[in-house]
Amino acid sequence: MDVKSASATGRARARRFHVLCAFVFTTILAVNAGGFALSEAMKRLGPLPMGESLSYSPLVLDRDGKLLRPFTTGDGYWRLPARPQDVDRRFLSMLIAYEDKRFHAHHGVDPIAMMRAAWQFAWHGRIVSGGSTITMQVARLLEPRPERSFGAKMTQMIRAVQLESRLSKDEILSLYLALAPYGGNLEGIRAASLAYFGKEPARLSTAEAAMLVALPQAPESRRPDRFPRAAREARNRVLRLLKEKGAINEDQVTAAESEPAPGGRQLFPMLAAHVAERLVRQNRGPHRKANLVETTTLSRPLQEQLETLARERATALGGGVSVAIIAADNATGEVRAHVGGVGYFDKKRAGQIDLAQSWRSPGSTLKPFIYGLAFEDGLAHPETLVDDRPIRFGIYKPENFDEAYQGTVTMRRALQQSLNVPAVMLLNALGPNRLIARMKTAGVTPQLPLDAAPGLAVGLGGAGVKLTDLATLYLALARDGEALPLVWRPQDRADAATPRRLFDKAAAWQVGDVLIGAPAPQNALPGKIAYKTGTSYGYRDAWAVGFDGASTVAVWVGRPDNEPVSDLIGRMAAAPILFDAFSRISDKRAPLPPAPAGVVFARSSDLPPALQRFRPNSLPEIAASGPGDPPLAISFPPEGARIDLSGGDSDVGLALKAMGGAPPFTWFADGLPIVIGEVRRETQWEMPGKGFARLSVIDSRGHTASVQVRLD
Repeated sequence: MDVKSASATGRARARRFHVLCAFVFTTILAVNAGGFALSEAMKRLGPLPMGESLSYSPLVLDRDGKLLRPFTTGDGYWRLPARPQDVDRRFLSMLIAYEDKRFHAHHGVDPIAMMRAAWQFAWHGRIVSGGSTITMQVARLLEPRPERSFGAKMTQMIRAVQLESRLSKDEILSLYLALAPYGGNLEGIRAASLAYFGKEPARLSTAEAAMLVALPQAPESRRPDRFPRAAREARNRVLRLLKEKGAINEDQVTAAESEPAPGGRQLFPMLAAHVAERLVRQNRGPHRKANLVETTTLSRPLQEQLETLARERATALGGGVSVAIIAADNATGEVRAHVGGVGYFDKKRAGQIDLAQSWRSPGSTLKPFIYGLAFEDGLAHPETLVDDRPIRFGIYKPENFDEAYQGTVTMRRALQQSLNVPAVMLLNALGPNRLIARMKTAGVTPQLPLDAAPGLAVGLGGAGVKLTDLATLYLALARDGEALPLVWRPQDRADAATPRRLFDKAAAWQVGDVLIGAPAPQNALPGKIAYKTGTSYGYRDAWAVGFDGASTVAVWVGRPDNEPVSDLIGRMAAAPILFDAFSRISDKRAPLPPAPAGVVFARSSDLPPALQRFRPNSLPEIAASGPGDPPLAISFPPEGARIDLSGGDSDVGLALKAMGGAPPFTWFADGLPIVIGEVRRETQWEMPGKGFARLSVIDSRGHTASVQVRLD
């Protein structure tokens, strides 16, 4: 080295020595937090930021606090809060050993580390180690400054001392764990661990912990999703340095270095995606909560299992078919799992639509509630005999699914075999309006065609319901007839309406006792689950809803676009999913409750005469009224018609028309005679009133027909 070069080197070292002296002096001031100049500097810096205004990712949790789905912050970052107790202790020990080994001893600034960093800078002419403590890094993250200067470092030191005087070590560490940068829009250890390892940071391997220690030093140039080699090399450098410091041993280093490093980012958890999205969406508006954390009643393990079940079955069925499942606790009405569909990002299956909240035709799943009304009214008993035979109600002629008839059967068998004719006969005797009104009592309002009154077809799927509606109705059956709203959040239980009675206890128990005897799917144990299946017209919807003594489960299978699927039948497509869902809830089935007081146990022949056989007088016979005569029916007004009387002449009244049968005819409105001995098939009701009315006609041979209409 010549004289000139040596002189230049000496001057450079002298300047660095002066910087060192100034740096050490300032460090002493910062550590002691004393002196007039330091006090004035603190005043000029303004209020101390302590993270109170930080925006965190909205989180939706299960009933045990486990993460179901996070969302990005308003500025597009994944920033999840974290506490030291939520993070693997191995990571914490490695972080402190690598970044700030005297973290628990200093007061924001480590003078030893600062002096070492300054000496290394003075001697080598470059930054060898920064000397920043974890608290100083938190200060920089809370109050970012673009420049890297002596003044900026001084500000960090002052802020670090202030933070230490106001926050505990755990609180400071929590801020670091939430704010440390990990590349891209990832901030904090939870976001990084979920994105790079697909799991929470509560359990980390040595290699994973070292990776998460290394990334914040240069988050963009070491991103595993973009620079996997650089990330792996940084991880290995941390491992070797920690070995030199005695934090880990040689065997741990060898094992960790051989562990593959992540080569990309994984999707964040999206369990119960539709419920989570609904809860977060409800938080929008002027009254939104900052840093929303919604705790649900869902169980993450069950949610995971049922989402897997739905995905597997939908894939096996193919053809764009999706599956929705609801599982609820009988005692509280709390929803334990809500599968709104399959494949949230699957456009073919409309994955972002919550199919559990979509209107669909329920098929035969409403039949148990027709029987429940009949049992409650004393119109029928499970052992009452009924004729399953061809019959017509005006122009409506219900047929069984297999287009065959079984003759005389008990009500029990009729419901278990889902026979259509007996169900419609009961509904005709009860009135469709009563069924709709009772469903509304339970908090369920079926969707009817625009301006249409309920007709007999409602009992066979002629009204729209949601999967959540069916879960609510069957939950009432499981609760001895007491209807309880479904609950998705613990706090909603207190706000829920007072439970209402769908049926009396005896009727609800009788329905459950019948349904538990329904034929089980292939390879499933019978007599364990009270359930009913349903298939909508044209094979568009397959349903299975059931309950045991502890849980209620509802299953829907179909295409979101309402296209038919060949042979999509409730018993074949939905029932096996229902039974599998119950097996995932528990290996053991909770028995149904014992029969309440008032339940009559008897064979058909031992019942009171009125209950031995179902023969309501209002039912028309399919047999001809006389030789060659067609059966009696009302051709106008048709069943379920809505008639506007406001614009007509009140002197003309309402036209009534009969077809078939043998005259003369007698007409009734709600049981009261309005026209007697009319020989013509057309007549007038002179003074009709507004509202719902049941119109009936009787011919000379005693045959009857009736319709339900609405007069406005």
